[in-house]
Amino acid sequence: MTELKLGRLPDRTPVRITFVAPPDLAQALQAYAEAYRATYGVAESVAELLPFMLAAFLESDRGFAKARKAGAGEAARLPSRLDRPRPEISSSILPGKRSEP
Repeated sequence: MTELKLGRLPDRTPVRITFVAPPDLAQALQAYAEAYRATYGVAESVAELLPFMLAAFLESDRGFAKARKAGAGEAARLPSRLDRPRPEISSSILPGKRSEP
């Protein structure tokens, strides 16, 4: 079998994750989206920002990184932010929006 410099591409199928946020978290997320707009001049919804916020959190958690490295190896590697697809996330986390389970 031919050995290529580029390894096999990881699964890039988006996964929908829905959760219910308490009102204070929903307000904080909306405030973050507003701060993002003020900083970068581009309005992004909470749903667009959230996957990148979660990825940044996971990438910065040293205890989590140690646990993943010890337990799962390469399969547990977080892909770089550039090769992540933009997942669709339910708007039920936004203030004023409710979805019934």
